[in-house]
Amino acid sequence: MDGDRPNMTVEMRGQSARTAENGSDEACRQTAGNGIGQFIKRALSGKRAQRAVSFLSGTALSGVAVSVAHAQQQGETAPHLFSSTEMATFSLVLGVLSATLLSTVWFIRQRGNMETEAREIRTALSDANHRISKYEALIADKNRRIVIWDGPGSKPEMLGALPVETGAPAGNSEFLAFGRWLKSNSAADLDNAIESLRADARSFDLVVETQRDEVLEVQGRVSGGRAFVRFIALNNLRAELAELKIERERLQNSMSIFQELLDSIEQPVWQRDVDGKLTWVNHAYGEAVEAETPAIAVREGREVLPTISREKIRASAMPNSPFQGTVSTVVRGNRTFYDVVDVKTAQGSAGLAIDVSTEEAVREELKRTLRAHAETLDHLATPVAIFDGERRLQFYNQAFMQLWGLDMAFLESAPDNSEIFDRLRSAGKLSEQLNWKSWKENALSVYQSVDTKTDLWHLPNGQTLRVIATAHPQGGATWVFENLTEQVDLETRYNTLVKVQGETIDHLSEGVAVFGPDGRIRLSNPAFRALWGITEDEAKPDTHIRAIEAACAPSYDRPDGWRLFGQMITSFDDERPSQQGTLELRSGLVLDYAVIPLPNAQTMLTFVNMTDSVRAERALLEKNEALRRADELKNDFVQHVSYELRSPLTNIIGFTDLLKTPGLGTLNDRQAEYVDHISTSSSMLLTIVNDILDLATVDAGIMQLNYQDFDLDDLLDEVAMQIADRLQEGRVTLEILAPANLGGIIADPQRLKQILLKILSNAANFAPEGSTITLACQRDGSDFVFSVADKGPGIPEDMIKAVFNRFNAGASGGKRSGAGLGLSIVESFVSLHGGSVSIDSAPGKGTIVHCRIPTAPAEMLANVAAAE
Repeated sequence: MDGDRPNMTVEMRGQSARTAENGSDEACRQTAGNGIGQFIKRALSGKRAQRAVSFLSGTALSGVAVSVAHAQQQGETAPHLFSSTEMATFSLVLGVLSATLLSTVWFIRQRGNMETEAREIRTALSDANHRISKYEALIADKNRRIVIWDGPGSKPEMLGALPVETGAPAGNSEFLAFGRWLKSNSAADLDNAIESLRADARSFDLVVETQRDEVLEVQGRVSGGRAFVRFIALNNLRAELAELKIERERLQNSMSIFQELLDSIEQPVWQRDVDGKLTWVNHAYGEAVEAETPAIAVREGREVLPTISREKIRASAMPNSPFQGTVSTVVRGNRTFYDVVDVKTAQGSAGLAIDVSTEEAVREELKRTLRAHAETLDHLATPVAIFDGERRLQFYNQAFMQLWGLDMAFLESAPDNSEIFDRLRSAGKLSEQLNWKSWKENALSVYQSVDTKTDLWHLPNGQTLRVIATAHPQGGATWVFENLTEQVDLETRYNTLVKVQGETIDHLSEGVAVFGPDGRIRLSNPAFRALWGITEDEAKPDTHIRAIEAACAPSYDRPDGWRLFGQMITSFDDERPSQQGTLELRSGLVLDYAVIPLPNAQTMLTFVNMTDSVRAERALLEKNEALRRADELKNDFVQHVSYELRSPLTNIIGFTDLLKTPGLGTLNDRQAEYVDHISTSSSMLLTIVNDILDLATVDAGIMQLNYQDFDLDDLLDEVAMQIADRLQEGRVTLEILAPANLGGIIADPQRLKQILLKILSNAANFAPEGSTITLACQRDGSDFVFSVADKGPGIPEDMIKAVFNRFNAGASGGKRSGAGLGLSIVESFVSLHGGSVSIDSAPGKGTIVHCRIPTAPAEMLANVAAAE
């Protein structure tokens, strides 16, 4: 409204200007009239002037007429009439004057209209100023505030203020945050209404509540493209009316909620007017009278209760005494019993019906159940006694009578609980108490208690009873006497055993921890905590294995550690296998662990410190590896050296044999002797080299036997021929004892011949001159068994085990000193054939070497053929 004030001021100024213009026009009009009159006075005279004045009479030409009349008065009678020139001049002047007068008349009329409009505008401006003053006075009232929006997106303009006690903020932005000072439901309704007002020009009238429980009236209107929202603080009757309106809405909401609640229950509920007609029923009522909806039941007046019952309820129900009773009726064709509560008021009545049809059946079922329970309790070995609300014995079983030794006549008399205690005390069946009265009152307090009481009674006869007394909701109590004598004895022995086991486990050097099926630790010993470097608090009972895993993570955090233990302990597998393994901690400790399932789904973990053993084992392994590498190096060296020696030796032997031929010339005796020595030494050296190569091949695992099926008799003949020179050199003879036909054998003939030659050469070396070496051969099944016996000096018992060692030259006394490889090669070749070799000898009694060579399977021949 303040925006209209400049327009009104402009209009007032315009009207003042027009008023001033009217005054000036009046003066101009008078001046123009006087000028025209002077012109006519000069131009006219006599009657013509009189006629001109008559013609110009009226409105704007009054001044001209006056001027003409004045000219007539001054002039005398015209001496003569107008001439033609004068008439033309007069006509011209008259035309000009007529046009001028017409314009003047139109101008005067327009001025008149403008004066009329100016007066109307001045009147409207005065009224507007009056209304502005009135509106300013209204807006200045502290009981209302107006919010104005010019259009979408415009900043709102606010006028006025609300009382402080309403809690409305003074600031514009705070005021528009309605949710901060209005109640939530009022703020939501107001926001929606303002949005509809600005968007759709939808007016509204609301009553809202502030956070301080003050009531405001809010009006929304649209005028001139602007949206106005007025907040009015209500006082006196209007405030009371608004509060009553809000209270009415609350009551309607409460009634709606209660009706929905009653519709959701299964009990029929109804409401009647003063005439007893139904006005409202819930869904359960409609279902009971088989109506499609509750409204149909009300409209058709369907009754769930019979007429006699309704009349009885109507007659007996009073405003201060509602009706309560059981009513029988028929619902869906079945006899039904209802507990009815009907309340009567001056405006009508309301009732509720609770279906109790099943109570009788339940009561009968309860009686049968009690009888069945009594029979069951009577067969229990646990003493049971039941007392009623007056503390008198109502039921007891045989175990109760046997426990206390009370006669049946006394028990059948329904004695009081206190009387039973007194009799048991006098019979010496209850332990003496320091204050018997106080003890008995405490025992009988179960009848006033809502909780079950449990106590231990130690009887004079050494029995221990757990007494469980449970109060009944309807009065009375049930006493159960559980004999714990054996259980207490077992617990005592068990606790002793547990303590002994605990002490034993605590003093073990192995770490032990036991976990339950829930993954929580049950017990652990100090060795377990010391090995893993955790404190006693970190491994206290009921600590979860995840916490143990976190505590042990600095020592070992790999998946095969505590994570695996947790999976095994908490798994739901039917089979719980045990597992062993080794863990190497970051601290350098090496632990052997074992996961052992225990009964009751428990699991035991044991940890043994194997650090010293592992270190020793690693040292031995490292040493063995070094020895193995040294042996490999030795074998490589031997093979290399033997190979390098074989070629020159072969050349030496070849040239020596060449020197012996007559074609190169005759040698003297001394030269022939030297050549023989060279040939013999070279042959011996070549044999040693070949033996070394054979041993190296065996050690390298690349020795392959060339299996053949050959005749043993042919083998013995070849051996006898090849050993003849050696026997002749030693001046000994060879005796072969063998059956006429030894048969054939599957073996490596070259290696078997080499075995026989080595043994016979060794025997010839130690046999005295002129003695006989015996080669005894026979078949033992498919095996070829032979022995070589000589009459040499024999071998001491402590040296027999060393004769098969490499480079063992044996005892002194032999004709030749060898490299000590013969018997070692024999043992290696016999082992490759899968046979065995042994020595029987004693000092001074000679030596017997026994060998057993098994025949190889026939498949070996096929394998050799396939390889070839």
